[in-house]
Amino acid sequence: MTTLVVHPCERPLVGSVPVPSDKSIGHRALLLAAICHGKSRIKGFSGGDDNRSTAAALRAMGISIDESGQEVTITGNGLFGLRASASALDCGNSGTTMRLLCGLLAPQPFESTLTGDASLQSRPMLRVIGPLRSRGARIDGRAHPTKTADLTAPLTVHGLPSGEYLGPLEHVSVVASAQVKSALLLSGLYAHGPTYVREPTISRDHTERLLLSLGVPLSTMGPIVRLDPSTWNGQIPAFDLDLPGDPSAAAFLVTAAQLVDKSMVVVRDVGTNPTRTGFFEIARDMGAGIATEPHGERGGEPIADVHAWSAPLRSARIGGELIPRAVDEIPIACALAARAIGTTMIADASELRYKESDRLATMALVLAAFGVECEERPDGLVITGKEGAFTPARIDSRGDHRIAMTAAVMALAASGPSRIDDVDCITTSFPKFVGTLRALGARIDVEGANA
Repeated sequence: MTTLVVHPCERPLVGSVPVPSDKSIGHRALLLAAICHGKSRIKGFSGGDDNRSTAAALRAMGISIDESGQEVTITGNGLFGLRASASALDCGNSGTTMRLLCGLLAPQPFESTLTGDASLQSRPMLRVIGPLRSRGARIDGRAHPTKTADLTAPLTVHGLPSGEYLGPLEHVSVVASAQVKSALLLSGLYAHGPTYVREPTISRDHTERLLLSLGVPLSTMGPIVRLDPSTWNGQIPAFDLDLPGDPSAAAFLVTAAQLVDKSMVVVRDVGTNPTRTGFFEIARDMGAGIATEPHGERGGEPIADVHAWSAPLRSARIGGELIPRAVDEIPIACALAARAIGTTMIADASELRYKESDRLATMALVLAAFGVECEERPDGLVITGKEGAFTPARIDSRGDHRIAMTAAVMALAASGPSRIDDVDCITTSFPKFVGTLRALGARIDVEGANA
């Protein structure tokens, strides 16, 4: 097990740094490239563990994927070019890989088994299995250990017998979920009949943007998405895509700049898709020093340099439609709340209980360990900002990359060294996290097996 020893910053964080490419877009680009005709090229591929799980699953199904530095070449075999894997498809820690593959594999003429690590095997999957079943998919799973009405991995996707097809679908989602929406749209590419998905608010729309750019007959109107393959020839052309930087990764650096006095940080080439910028809006509402410098688009995705500097923070209420647009960044938003004057309320975030860890419960423990007053509620947290330095802490990340990185950022503003245990999970999304903070001036020691 690897441990980070994070020392308090004795000087401001200063510099201009990149972040890993957006892994949400990376997953979708890999999957669509695999069912294209010909060679697609994805540039700026960061190689995080989650994206590698998707690539490994595709290789196991006969897709050629070559890597050269940060460029990946995928040779697609067409819509029906996937082949049955000789073994179970290991999704690692990636819920996105598992849920999106459910949609892609449901219409195939072969059986597949999807598995993952212990964390992934505890995450609920009925939210995607249910609507897929309603259009004719045959998917079985294991009873969830605590949510007895739910299912979790390992999942068996039985595929469809010869001559059978998935039917039309009209799905109204109670919770905005880009993973569920994307799985249904991928299954809709093969269906006989249209796919309608309606969400209570708009979740991240990377799948829609990429499908539209590739000529798939898809339309959107607010939170409603419609895909009708009856007007389409079933051919997806190969494509080249330069991935933008991950806004979720940028959020940790933006927050570090707020917590360390007189810091000036620039994060380069960050994706600023409006369905992903909820954290930036939260930060601005709390008075953070933050501005964006737009640089056009890449593959239909807007990008910008994000400038961040330390500024006095004030409390806020975080909830409603902001949550789906900042769902991955709520843990690091808690770090802003820990420094803000007043009491910050986070609500409507019960979804966080079913991530790599129960992020509401875990963040309540993290905040308390750093000496920050926090009340845990069923759907959120109430955080009272702390004046002065945080208390040095020892944190167990519980194998959750976003908890580990949030704790490391908070430790920069503690009164003494802090220890963050079980941090190998950080490679899931930000392999160069420690090196990036060091480049900005942080002092972090690495101890343990992978030091």
